[in-house]
Amino acid sequence: MGHEYDEALLDLEHKSNDELRAILNGLRDEEQRISYRRRVLHGKIDILRAELVQRLQAQHESGEDVISGRDVERLIDILARDLRGVSNTDVAAGDSDHEADEGA
Repeated sequence: MGHEYDEALLDLEHKSNDELRAILNGLRDEEQRISYRRRVLHGKIDILRAELVQRLQAQHESGEDVISGRDVERLIDILARDLRGVSNTDVAAGDSDHEADEGA
């Protein structure tokens, strides 16, 4: 849906005020859908994190190791990366994924 608005932004000087308002309203609607999807994803992330924390606490209380060699390797990889705020994920690649999830 966003691609049609990208095209609409190319020739703004020739658009009427009504056309500009329609584009603006469409973009606001899209922003609301994205914001809702983001909140849903954050909720799912919070649920999964809470479950993992609960499991790790139970493992720790029963005397099990909660840090594995894989965890240490992952931490080393994270610390070795250039973490200047650049995402390692292509955020544009999943545009069609959110539309499929909205129906679920």
